[in-house]
Amino acid sequence: MKAVDLKAINQLELVEKEKPVPKAGEVLIHVMACGICGSDIPRVYVTGSYHFPTVLGHEFSGEIVEVADDVSSDYLGKKAAVFPLLPCNECDYCQSGYYAQCKNYNYFGSRTDGGFEEYLAVPLFNLVLLEDQVSYEEGAMVEPATVAQHVINKAELAIGDNVVIYGAGPIGVMVAQWAQINGAGKVLLIDIDPTKVAFAQELGFEYVCNSQEKDAEAFILETLGGKLADVAIEATGSSGAFDQCAQSIRTFGRVVLLGNPHSDMVLKQKTYDQFMRKEGTIVGMFNSVYEHFPKNEWQVTAQAIANKQLNLKPLVTHKVPIEELIGAFDMIHEKKEFYNKVLMVNEKLL
Repeated sequence: MKAVDLKAINQLELVEKEKPVPKAGEVLIHVMACGICGSDIPRVYVTGSYHFPTVLGHEFSGEIVEVADDVSSDYLGKKAAVFPLLPCNECDYCQSGYYAQCKNYNYFGSRTDGGFEEYLAVPLFNLVLLEDQVSYEEGAMVEPATVAQHVINKAELAIGDNVVIYGAGPIGVMVAQWAQINGAGKVLLIDIDPTKVAFAQELGFEYVCNSQEKDAEAFILETLGGKLADVAIEATGSSGAFDQCAQSIRTFGRVVLLGNPHSDMVLKQKTYDQFMRKEGTIVGMFNSVYEHFPKNEWQVTAQAIANKQLNLKPLVTHKVPIEELIGAFDMIHEKKEFYNKVLMVNEKLL
């Protein structure tokens, strides 16, 4: 089978590998779609992975084509997304159902081989079965969409709350959709990239601002009738956006941290002082809630896609076969053209 190996930093290579055989409790997934996550770019070009070689890709879906001897054949032919975190099932957090906080976890696409290959053996535990009307492309976006859902859940959004999101990339747009689904008042998107701003407007979002052209706080006050936001989401990983989030909330407002920073996150002294006086809350989030405790956010996402509440298809700007995946990585890294969600897909989906 074909796979794309990360052999070293800035060294992706299309290789041939043995097709895996599912072990006890596993199924074999024929990968039909796998998304390039923003976190994959520094893995390839800056930091590397946990070991070399590694097959990246943690946002994927596919068809179940083989099962282990102890797994029911009823799974054959089913369509599934995959929860990429492999918990130890022994630590206190796993025993409590907080798998994302596992202290000894493995992870498809970073710590072990992921979805940028044609076949992958996956434990039954990690399968999120999809309804027939959900496409494989949508299935590959269940992972980031669930992370976006978790952001809104952590924000404890109340009906009518006004939400401002700094960062109009794929995850920011998904957060905006979840805010609308959960009954937000006005949802504002702010970015410094004019192409992202224009794309968000094309998707139908009404309140979108390029903060290079207009002051973000002025835009918020103008849009919300002189008020600041109830909730601010930091979805860029930049210190400047973090500072703006802290400025953007009303008294007793909430800031949720989503973006992956690549340098120190700093608040200006004035912002820090204002935030204290407003008695604001900063909430961290990581990954999602899986399986049963307190609810399976992955199943909520899958159902929202099936019910057409969550509209993910327009976010896909590029689909490439595995043979062109390395070129897609270079396109993103070198910013050769506008992109939103880039997927590696099986040739049947091109």
